[in-house]
Amino acid sequence: MTPAATLKPDHGARRRHDVFTEEHEDLRASVRRFVRSELTPHIDEWEETTFPNAVFARLGELGFLGLDKPEELGGQGGDFLSAMVLVEELYYGANAGLAMGVGVQTDMAMPPIVAFGTPEQKQEWAVPAIAGQKILCLGISEPDAGSDVAAIKTRAVRDGDDWVINGTKTYITNGGRADVIVLVTKTDPEAGYDGFTVFLVPMDSAGVTRSKPLEKLGMHASDTALIGFEDVRVPGSAVLGDVGRGFYQIMWELQGERLSGCAGNIAAAQRAFDLTLEFARTRKTFGRPIGQHQAVRHRLAEMAIKLEAGRELTYATARRMMAGEYPVREVSMTKVFTCRAANEVVDECVQLHGGAGYMKEYGIERIWRDVRLCRIGGGTDEIMLDVVGKSFGL
Repeated sequence: MTPAATLKPDHGARRRHDVFTEEHEDLRASVRRFVRSELTPHIDEWEETTFPNAVFARLGELGFLGLDKPEELGGQGGDFLSAMVLVEELYYGANAGLAMGVGVQTDMAMPPIVAFGTPEQKQEWAVPAIAGQKILCLGISEPDAGSDVAAIKTRAVRDGDDWVINGTKTYITNGGRADVIVLVTKTDPEAGYDGFTVFLVPMDSAGVTRSKPLEKLGMHASDTALIGFEDVRVPGSAVLGDVGRGFYQIMWELQGERLSGCAGNIAAAQRAFDLTLEFARTRKTFGRPIGQHQAVRHRLAEMAIKLEAGRELTYATARRMMAGEYPVREVSMTKVFTCRAANEVVDECVQLHGGAGYMKEYGIERIWRDVRLCRIGGGTDEIMLDVVGKSFGL
């Protein structure tokens, strides 16, 4: 046997995952310091009031809203993993509602502008969004069209050099505060998937109305709105990308959105696990900490396995995306697995806390409410499973 084989395992050692570099870890440390000092102290308050717009301004000031965006637009020029670091730290140390609001800005609404926008559109919206001076939202879901994007009914009709938009979007995160909406519309009902077009619609346009904030089970720190469009007139320059290519642009956007969400929800579940592990070490029943009961110890072990598996799958899929692949099947698999794992872990955390898990003061019930959304938002489990099944020619 070699000397190394006789060493005791060091279960307490922290090792960065090999998908991340030293630069990523330096970034993580910087983001974590910011989150702990400027966001974590306010998470309970923002559950009641939603987080303020000043958070966007501060994130922009620190360069965190453009970690993977081009330097010529004011970004940091980093890779997809740089943005994933921000997502993980916000979900772990701050608040999932806040993290989702920021994620809509950085990982949902902004990527299509950066990828398909004209130089003028990028200067008007992407540059100030990266600086935290403008807030973005993404308009896909409708009262009768959620995961089934093809069922969208919001119409945009050409009228001379302009377009006139009518329809309704719902469950729009940042909808109450956004300056512009990246809006998915149907421009040719007879063209199937080739009949969709994306527009950049300023939210102060005549005919745009926002509902009062929608009340939700979780994600209370984010604002969510129903938005109406009645004869909203926009110029041809508001088209993002090419007319008729909107469906494909949004399907591309959804892959990064889903994978970022996977990383975030595993991080949120890890936070719940860490709180529960500490609780298991200190809470005593029958004369000893509950973590020393085999039934509890085994459940914690199973939770840790699910978290590690979800994290590994997420990073492996991210590696494929960064290599230039378009791994829709793998992203869909990852979303189903990680979101189920996150929900199962957090539910177990509530259970192991007993009555304390049902109380707000411990923070577990908030994570339980927040993480439930991940099996719905960005594509339900059922839609993701159908994508995976169809990818095999079924």
